[in-house]
Amino acid sequence: MTRLFTLLTIAVAAMVFVAPAKASPAGERHLETTNPTAALRDAEHRALVRITVWYPAAEGVAEQSLDIGAPGHVLFYVGDAALNAPFADDRRHPVILFSHGYGGSARMMAWFTTVMAQQGYIVIAVDHPGNNSVDKMTVAGATLFWDRPGDLDAALERVKADPTLSGHMDLKRLGIVGFASGGFTALEASGARTDLNRFHAFCAQHPDDGVCKPQPELPVTLEQASAALEAPELAADAHHAGDDHSIRGVRATFVMAPAFVQAFDPASFAAISTPVAVILGEADSVAPAHTNGGLVARSIPRAQLKGLPGVGHYDFLSICSDEARATLLVCQNDVPQGQTHHDALEMALIFFGKAMGPP
Repeated sequence: MTRLFTLLTIAVAAMVFVAPAKASPAGERHLETTNPTAALRDAEHRALVRITVWYPAAEGVAEQSLDIGAPGHVLFYVGDAALNAPFADDRRHPVILFSHGYGGSARMMAWFTTVMAQQGYIVIAVDHPGNNSVDKMTVAGATLFWDRPGDLDAALERVKADPTLSGHMDLKRLGIVGFASGGFTALEASGARTDLNRFHAFCAQHPDDGVCKPQPELPVTLEQASAALEAPELAADAHHAGDDHSIRGVRATFVMAPAFVQAFDPASFAAISTPVAVILGEADSVAPAHTNGGLVARSIPRAQLKGLPGVGHYDFLSICSDEARATLLVCQNDVPQGQTHHDALEMALIFFGKAMGPP
């Protein structure tokens, strides 16, 4: 089903750029690395960063379901991948770094990453320490969001050092993608800079904006976040929030429903020289379009923007099962998620194809 959907997506995208005639299976590998700031965010104070790599795999490999949920009780339909499968070919492939949203995970966004891998991209994703659905979440993990690009940078270095993967990477074609707070990560990795004072001032004036409210995955108030940043264990890191956290070599930036955009210094947007594309839901109450993704499009020269009518924030998660729709708040979708996913993948394939060349 996923690969049929992919071929239909590519048929539309091919009107703009020449796409592969046939999709490959997605291979999957798991690695680990370290990032010093991870120890501040992780509940067990580990410097560990988990990495998932998806890539185009050889035909005939045994794919496994990535669906999320207990046996017989699937909550999210994600897709399939073949663990540790051989590569589809010996060519070098463009590379995409991927950052998940607040309290999410790399696997939750594999509906996007596996399709990109099927179409010839190597996708490197992480579970951000202290702010993912696999581990215990922490106030530090929710608050030190400017440290997220460091997780991706460390992951990229680890994959570059892996003999099985490094020879297939075309690092002259490096892109980055993020959803929600992962969109913040992608923009910061592209050159935007954090301004915490600006964010606090915005929320003082707009307390009902979705990004200023405690998030349901781990409710943290602005007062709690401020107190945490003043504590001795986090104060030194907070002092460097506005530093340059960009990742060298990023050539194109694609963000889905970016959040916490008001935490950026507006002047830093002008310094972003890479192409930027934004897709968002016009019914998003968590990261409202006007104050988040719309601000990105208005502030970055030549940024692309696509708004999806009726689409909410969580529509960009993996497709919810009937059981999830009956029980989970994040699965109350008014628009079929498959169409939202189709629109996001189509836009991303066309965008990266034009910005970095077809894979």
